[in-house]
Amino acid sequence: MDELLQQVAAGLATGSIYGLLALALVLIYRSTTVINFAQGEMAMFTTFVAWTMLHWGTYWLVFILILLMAGGLGALIERVVIRPVEGAPTLNVIIVTLGLFAIFSNVATIVWGGQPQAFSHYPINDETVKLGAVVLSVHDLAIMLFAALIMIGLYVFFQYTPLGLAMRATAQNATASRLMGIRVGRMLTLGWALSASVGAVAGMFVAPIVLLQPPMMLAVLLYAFAAAVLGGLDSPFGAVVGGLIIGVTESLVGTYTPKEWLGPEMALTVTVFIIILVLVIRPTGIFGKRVLRRV
Repeated sequence: MDELLQQVAAGLATGSIYGLLALALVLIYRSTTVINFAQGEMAMFTTFVAWTMLHWGTYWLVFILILLMAGGLGALIERVVIRPVEGAPTLNVIIVTLGLFAIFSNVATIVWGGQPQAFSHYPINDETVKLGAVVLSVHDLAIMLFAALIMIGLYVFFQYTPLGLAMRATAQNATASRLMGIRVGRMLTLGWALSASVGAVAGMFVAPIVLLQPPMMLAVLLYAFAAAVLGGLDSPFGAVVGGLIIGVTESLVGTYTPKEWLGPEMALTVTVFIIILVLVIRPTGIFGKRVLRRV
């Protein structure tokens, strides 16, 4: 039982990272109905910038600056790259985001090289904390804390602020929002900015675990997609819950799957199976809303 609780706790910590990146995906999808395949690479790129800046500044100052920079990058991409293809077929927009994926990956490789780098000046140590029968690292606790704070902050923002309410209205009906005087274009830009900032947080927490390198977010992005689909692409809360479920599933599968069945490597297979199963049984996800259309 103690081992089971330990694996669940470890899965919740990992799942918090998946939930953060899934939340970034959902923030864009809610406002533009676009799946941003470059989300992971954007997070990787801003993390590389943070790694460079850490040679000259303290971690928490750089952390705040990177969130602002990531938000600016997301806003710039929406205005310059996504806005011109806003009315184009969905496939066109997907190709654009895949192009962004390739651009960020190649630029990072050219500027910083392809060799893994240690994420230096990271202030959170490797000490562990014992909570009953469960032992967690301070890093894991920090991940879960930040995920919870971001989720609470976004909930308050969307529920109780005029700007958040305007973004929700835009996501539900952009045409009606325009008629009500809401600047829909600005809301879409803000959605991309928030998404990029949340993704940057995920990148900053992933780098110390897997080492900093251009492909470091690929596996995380796949798990985040699974989390977003499982929770519901239009539900920020569902994205976080989906991330936690995927994280715990990955941890349990990696621990309890017999070695002759590939053991920990089965986790990725199970994740892909979850995506397919959810899309077949409940395409809207656990917390997604069904949309009825007249034909």
